[in-house]
Amino acid sequence: MTSSPAETQHLRDLARLRRVRDRIDREYAQPLDVEALARDAHMSAGHLSRQFRLAYGESPYSYLMTRRIERAMTLLRRGDLSVTEVCFTVGCSSLGTFSTRFTELVGMSPSAYRREQTSATAGIPSCEAKKVTRPVRNREARTSASPVA
Repeated sequence: MTSSPAETQHLRDLARLRRVRDRIDREYAQPLDVEALARDAHMSAGHLSRQFRLAYGESPYSYLMTRRIERAMTLLRRGDLSVTEVCFTVGCSSLGTFSTRFTELVGMSPSAYRREQTSATAGIPSCEAKKVTRPVRNREARTSASPVA
């Protein structure tokens, strides 16, 4: 059974998108931009952004910032780095943008998170602490109301 040219192209695009996502996961602390990611994937920046959003539900930039914030949460829980040091360690170049994005994803400022989580996760293995404290986007947040049947 042979695939149509459209199916073949779609599979190629998915493989490229997976490579882009893997690169973001690996190099989140490096300066990455959509144009460079697209160039390496042999796509235009617009096509990459549209296809990435279709495949993963968010833009490449949003995915990158989520990875950076997740890593920042881990570093802040350790408590040995300042918020500014964490910001630059995870690849953000602006403390203001980092703090704003962190607050959007986590629901509190980085300094408040550091104060609260340093003691809250003491004694919990880091793999479990990571699962419990993973950021939840507002659109994904669970509601306290029971589902309507």
